[in-house]
Amino acid sequence: MIMRPGQQQLLLPVNPLFMWGSLVAAMLANMIPFGRAAWTPDLLALAIVFWGVHQPTRVGIGAAFVFGLFMDVHQSAMLGQHALSYTTLGYFAITIHRRLLWYPVASQAFQLLPLFALSHLIELGIRMIGGGVFPGWNLLLAPLIEAALWPLASVLLLAPQRRTPEPDENRPL
Repeated sequence: MIMRPGQQQLLLPVNPLFMWGSLVAAMLANMIPFGRAAWTPDLLALAIVFWGVHQPTRVGIGAAFVFGLFMDVHQSAMLGQHALSYTTLGYFAITIHRRLLWYPVASQAFQLLPLFALSHLIELGIRMIGGGVFPGWNLLLAPLIEAALWPLASVLLLAPQRRTPEPDENRPL
């Protein structure tokens, strides 16, 4: 991972089980039946963008597509609605990952807001083309909530990498 100027701590390598487990946990959190209000944030989209930014070689467009198909099947949505949305998110997350990591977390959230809005716009467009009903203007709150959750996701998902290695006399870090 590229370090920003002023960032003091080196991160340990990510555990692949933790990374894929967090994606599955985000998918399961999306599957909880809360009534699926239009303003509900898409936690799986947030996790896909996070790992696409921090681990672009491990979580890519293919993983985003497969998770999107799972969400389409679960929500009985038009097949490919979430898949296209998540694939687009994964592509843009990988595209901007080097630039994005140079900014503080709050600025990252502000820069990711258009990506989250584009994701919801793609889902809405496909839903409307398929003859769906417009969910209301409170749909505009979902990308804002997802961008606001970005700092929390950064703290939670990078916490295992920030643990200090056991110091010894040969390794004073």
